[in-house]
Amino acid sequence: MKIPVLSKGLITILLVVLFVFIGYLYIRGAYNNFVRLDEGVAGQWAQVENVYQRRADLIPNLVSVVKGYAAHERETLEAVVEARNQAMQVQLDPENLSPEAIAQFQSAQDGLSSALSRLMVVVEAYPDLKANQNFLDLQTQLEGTENRISNERRKYAELIRDYNTQIRQFPRNLLAGMFGFERKAHFEAEAGAEIVPEIVF
Repeated sequence: MKIPVLSKGLITILLVVLFVFIGYLYIRGAYNNFVRLDEGVAGQWAQVENVYQRRADLIPNLVSVVKGYAAHERETLEAVVEARNQAMQVQLDPENLSPEAIAQFQSAQDGLSSALSRLMVVVEAYPDLKANQNFLDLQTQLEGTENRISNERRKYAELIRDYNTQIRQFPRNLLAGMFGFERKAHFEAEAGAEIVPEIVF
């Protein structure tokens, strides 16, 4: 029995179909990977905002307890409340995590951190306040929240690194540009972050 021989034209068509199919699978896989990483970044950003919100929610109670013992420290207390309000006003869209937007968010949060540090210095002058159970509980919650902020920012940085790496590698960078996937910004270290702060409660 004679095996039929495929014509050159049919072989060419089959090869073209095979290459198109392989190309389709590659593009689909790359696109879906970009989407998965982008959604991971957005989800982690929501978690970063969540822990910053938790910190902001603790501040009114902290200010209230301190006010009971240190009412004449009004300027410091008002500065904390004002810094909290400013930090709460800066909301970011996970789709627009540009360097400018991240810098604005970080600046507002740094202002709040600075105001809280000044408040903790004031607290040192009030031994009764430092022994107050409500204050101690709030202080513990605030410390835990600061640790969570650090952890969530670290996870965010890892996801940003993975996402940015994927969209910049050749040939995926061509596809990322074609589909509108752009680099996302990292948090920048604060000026003086290399110096370990001394925190005294």
